[in-house]
Amino acid sequence: MKKILSKIDIQLFIMVILYILLGLVMIYSASSVTAVVRYGYQPYHFFIRQAIFVLVAFFIGFFVILRFPTRNYALFTWPLIFLLIGSLALLFVKGKIAGGAISWFDLKYFKVQPSEFAKSILIVFMAIYYNKLHYKKVKNMFAYFIPLLFAGIIISLIFMQPDLGSAAIIAGIVFLTFISIPVVKGNIMKYIKVIAIGVVIFAIFFLYSGNSFLSSVQKGRLNFKNPCSRYTETTGYQVCNGFIAINNGGLFGVGLGNSTQKYLYLPEAHTDFIFPIIVEELGLVVGILIVLGYAYMLSRILKIAKRSENLRCSILAYGTFWYFALHILVNLLGVLALIPLTGVPLPFLSYGGSFTLNAIIMFFVVERVNVENNINKTKREIKSL
Repeated sequence: MKKILSKIDIQLFIMVILYILLGLVMIYSASSVTAVVRYGYQPYHFFIRQAIFVLVAFFIGFFVILRFPTRNYALFTWPLIFLLIGSLALLFVKGKIAGGAISWFDLKYFKVQPSEFAKSILIVFMAIYYNKLHYKKVKNMFAYFIPLLFAGIIISLIFMQPDLGSAAIIAGIVFLTFISIPVVKGNIMKYIKVIAIGVVIFAIFFLYSGNSFLSSVQKGRLNFKNPCSRYTETTGYQVCNGFIAINNGGLFGVGLGNSTQKYLYLPEAHTDFIFPIIVEELGLVVGILIVLGYAYMLSRILKIAKRSENLRCSILAYGTFWYFALHILVNLLGVLALIPLTGVPLPFLSYGGSFTLNAIIMFFVVERVNVENNINKTKREIKSL
């Protein structure tokens, strides 16, 4: 294990640890009032649950993901894809409605959101599938669209829940990962034309059936401009109170634990709207540092992707890069009313069991890629002696 740990990206590891620790502190601060007043729990309820999710994810990361060669992912990618499709279909029969969408399985002690795991499963599936095509030197263009077909099925099932935010994020991850693949880059226009046809078909489907699937709350999210002029509406209320939180914080904040907006003004203070609470309590300076820290984190992942010598590792790292980049951008732009709200959490800072597990596991996947990059580098150096 020491040899493996010596080959991880230590800077990325430290950054993620710092964000997780900050997230735990801010989840306790942001959720304490909600836990007591809205749910009748102890003030530390959500903090404890988040800490458990983090510990479970790190246990899996350290003792499974870091030790498990990425080539062995091929053993379970197809079963996971069909399990995912089956679980998404089962939601319509056994799922729990929350926020106007049937996105969760309620397993009594915890809830599972299959759409969160769809993101990582599709990244792994694309990595294994395209690496195999590359290894076999397959020239048939349509063979490269098989993962996109499965992604389309999965995205459609999520869209029908209806969970527009997750469907959009997954579509973005799949598309951006696809065009990041070296073999695709050389034929980019040819592939984009085929994808464009798929986008047009989906757009027509959305225009004709969107009203049937989307709840009134989700339709309201598409109207995101001038939130404070729509204060009585759900999305206007949330975003406007987010603005108030940021304004209250000023440059240096009102002090840890001293937020006023967490007193039920922001219904999702510990999840989607954790960033305004952080700025309110710790200040705009800390908020800017968080954004810069995310940029540095993404640069480390991108560096790992570019250093990868085989297509499998390259796609895993690029997919993870887009996974984190899209979550960060969509969350921050949403709370700043620059795009519609989509209910997307902020990596390592927001509360959420399925999301936390998935995000930390993907972080360990990219660390495993870095380990394999360094192992290959060592082998080359030995051969050159």
